[in-house]
Amino acid sequence: MIQVIGVTKAFAGKKLFEDVNTMFPPGRRYGLTGPNGAGKSTFMKILSGDLEPDSGTVSKPKRLSVLKQEQFAFEEMRVLDVVLMGNKALWAAMQEKEVLLAKSELSDDDGARLGELEGVVAEEDGYSAESEAATLLQGLGIPEAEQSRLMREITGGDKVRVLLAQALFGKPTALLLDEPTNSLDLDSIHWLEEFLLAYEGTLVVVSHDRHFLNEICTHIADIDYETIITYVGNYDDMVRAKSQVRSRIESENQDRTKRREQLQDFIARFSAGTRASQVQSRVKQLEKLSLADVKKSNIARPFIKFEQKRPSGKQTLTIENITKSFDGNKPLFKNFSALITRGEKVAIVGKNGVGKTTMLRTLIGELTPDAGKVVWGHEAQIGYLPQDAKPVIPKTTTCFDYLHDIDATAGNEQLRGLLGRMLFRGDEGMKPTKALSGGEAVRLLFCKLMLEQPNILVLDEPNNHLDLEAISSLSEGLKEYPGTVLMVAHDRDLIASTATRIFAFHDGGLEDFAGDYDQFLSRHGGFIQAR
Repeated sequence: MIQVIGVTKAFAGKKLFEDVNTMFPPGRRYGLTGPNGAGKSTFMKILSGDLEPDSGTVSKPKRLSVLKQEQFAFEEMRVLDVVLMGNKALWAAMQEKEVLLAKSELSDDDGARLGELEGVVAEEDGYSAESEAATLLQGLGIPEAEQSRLMREITGGDKVRVLLAQALFGKPTALLLDEPTNSLDLDSIHWLEEFLLAYEGTLVVVSHDRHFLNEICTHIADIDYETIITYVGNYDDMVRAKSQVRSRIESENQDRTKRREQLQDFIARFSAGTRASQVQSRVKQLEKLSLADVKKSNIARPFIKFEQKRPSGKQTLTIENITKSFDGNKPLFKNFSALITRGEKVAIVGKNGVGKTTMLRTLIGELTPDAGKVVWGHEAQIGYLPQDAKPVIPKTTTCFDYLHDIDATAGNEQLRGLLGRMLFRGDEGMKPTKALSGGEAVRLLFCKLMLEQPNILVLDEPNNHLDLEAISSLSEGLKEYPGTVLMVAHDRDLIASTATRIFAFHDGGLEDFAGDYDQFLSRHGGFIQAR
């Protein structure tokens, strides 16, 4: 069990949460939710012991496992060994055992110690450890051929998967996972869900994947009103229940504010009169009310509405027998043809590394196909959001000036309105672009797309770095958009709610499926294994 008693934490004068008292017992799976900046990662660091609270205490079990974020901390280690390190007792015993066995001669004490270490290895299931670690890696998309390589030899996305396998290894009694689905494809996310549903310890997970939270969570711990409120059920259950809690809290806040105003008015009117005793009584009441400041919700939802200046032609995009490979390797896609018409919303799905981003970049002309051709139709105007938003934004300007440089004819009020809709309110609109977080960079590029009003949106993982409120707004914006969409995403709710057509990489090659995502899954009996 993890127990939190009286925990308070603030950063730069902003109070994230105050006097939090809660517990996370075994057998329950908690989703830790709240918008970006609410303090989710901070709270997870406090639970893990990596960060001290301003006040309060946290008690936790010894076998606590945490998803590490240091992708480059194990560069000279074998992938399989990094996973084995997840069981600290086993790894320490194995390392000490190797040192002793490397000696040319063993003393009696060494022999006794070897016997003790063998006992630890046996107790920790050390003789089947490599097999279990390999199974974890395989489930997360790291094939056997990669498992004996050094960490520096694998991709950044695969490093994240290895660290996730490390956190899951060793049968921890409590598990803290901050954004575990980052860098995972749909098949790997599905595998992780199955693993966590069978996990019997305490789980606390931060995720911006609504479908993932709905699948695995038995409870939601939501950071809001400077505290943590726990709800029974999954994310959708919490959303329904939270509206009632919000109404109650905001009603109490209104009553408290109204009462303070009445007391202040009475004190101002009669402080110089004959009702001194009554005034003093009101002053004491006011002081008590002042001790409990009115707490406001930290929920802030952007408003995303994509429009087009003018529609494209009916035949928006013609793809004729395109093939693309790199360095003479097996083609990522071969002789692929499709006709995309105005208003279609195409989701490109498949395992990491199969060629989804390459497909997008080939369609927009950033890459040249080895064979075949791509023909955009009449009046086609493309708005592109790359997978990594920050590098495409100049670092020597501000958010406001960046948009002004894109469209010098746009008025100041229009630009401020766009920025405000994407939560750059007030002075935030003049924030230097070099200081933008990942989520802020994505939201600024959404401002750009809403300003340019293209009739085609090409989006490569647009939900990256967005919180659940922003992803929900993005989903609504794409559903209402009258233009054409081509999108790579690993968020199943986003795909299911917006896509009208699926391009799927899998063992049969690249399939063009004319239907929505639910119909696609139904046809394939659920998840398909990408090649």
